[in-house]
Amino acid sequence: MDKQVSDLAAAVAGIESGAVVMIGGFGGAGAPIELIHALIDRFHATGAPVDLTVVNNNAGNGHVGLAALIEAGMVKKLICSFPRSADPVVFTTKYLAGEIELELVPQGTLAERIRAGGAGIPAFYTPTSFGTDLAAGKPTAEFEGRAYVQERWLRADYALIKAEVADVQGNLTYRATSRNFGPIMCTAARVAIVQARAVVPAGQIDPEAVVTPGIFVQRVVQVANPAQEEDLNRANAAYPLEA
Repeated sequence: MDKQVSDLAAAVAGIESGAVVMIGGFGGAGAPIELIHALIDRFHATGAPVDLTVVNNNAGNGHVGLAALIEAGMVKKLICSFPRSADPVVFTTKYLAGEIELELVPQGTLAERIRAGGAGIPAFYTPTSFGTDLAAGKPTAEFEGRAYVQERWLRADYALIKAEVADVQGNLTYRATSRNFGPIMCTAARVAIVQARAVVPAGQIDPEAVVTPGIFVQRVVQVANPAQEEDLNRANAAYPLEA
């Protein structure tokens, strides 16, 4: 099945208001900037989607990528590990104004909740956060003399992911540490949407090199020269970019 779409607008088409959207990236590494900006373009053109719940490692930096998505007023709730980063001015401003909700999740727990969502495991126990405010209201149990907190899986309607090479069937490779949350987010989302530096015919990726099998990917779009969040921020860019 050919999963390649013609352009970024087609890739993000159909993302509805109120959706849960996982966005790959560890800071700027692996952040699908072009897909995020295409979603912002769709909002400016149609007024939708809004009231998104976004799952990401951090809360965005500067005024591009995830930060721009938040600044556009499209995000109702953010589930992340690091709301404070290099330049989280957009999220901080909105959070202090009561305009966005935050669910803070320890990083290892965040990764495991996403992995559990992809594996069909609705809950698991971890010692992380026991005895802290993050465990308030959650079931606890003791195993072999140690206290654990029950955490629930995370699943999403959509995932926006950046890959290095994809084939038209959705098999993916990643560039070094930019893979970070990408593989598990693809498994945990109903629709995984991937931008890749190169999209090649089926069979041109060595099966032994495939990190994410195509069964977990629904849409692929080529972005030959993807932007890097840090470069945009060093240039004081803001999205939508001024002419």
